Amino acid sequence: MDFKQIQELVKMINKSNISELSIEQDKFKITIKQKDNEVQQVITVPAAMATVQAPAAVAPAAAPAASAASAPAPAAPKADNLVTIKSPMIGTFYRSAGPDKAPFVNVGDEVTSGKVVCIIEAMKLFNEIESEVSGKIVKVLVDDASPVEYDQPLFLVEP
Repeated sequence: MDFKQIQELVKMINKSNISELSIEQDKFKITIKQKDNEVQQVITVPAAMATVQAPAAVAPAAAPAASAASAPAPAAPKADNLVTIKSPMIGTFYRSAGPDKAPFVNVGDEVTSGKVVCIIEAMKLFNEIESEVSGKIVKVLVDDASPVEYDQPLFLVEP
């Protein structure tokens, strides 16, 4: 897990009502706790493993992000004014709060900054993803219940 991913986790904890999040991978452990608008980070990485593990963790994440970024490239030339809503984390993408519920947004829907557009499940936690832009949803780029990578494009929005 790289520093940028840790920063994104802290931002997501700040925006949510989650009070504590712990992640353990091999010999890497991170715990983020939220107290009255204050976020604490506790990171434990053995010094010898930090050098060996960091490049391995960054390289696989960079490769899928690059391939994911090349996928929507054909859509970009059609309209230069489109804004992309990207995944802030790795997880499973859901368009609605449940199988029997309506999607948060559909193509043609108007969204405002702060409106929930989807849910991403990560480590059995369901994180509501909010739009950072206002506009109209032009295209949904990910199928429901599909895995998504960090920074993968999810929606195209016309501001």
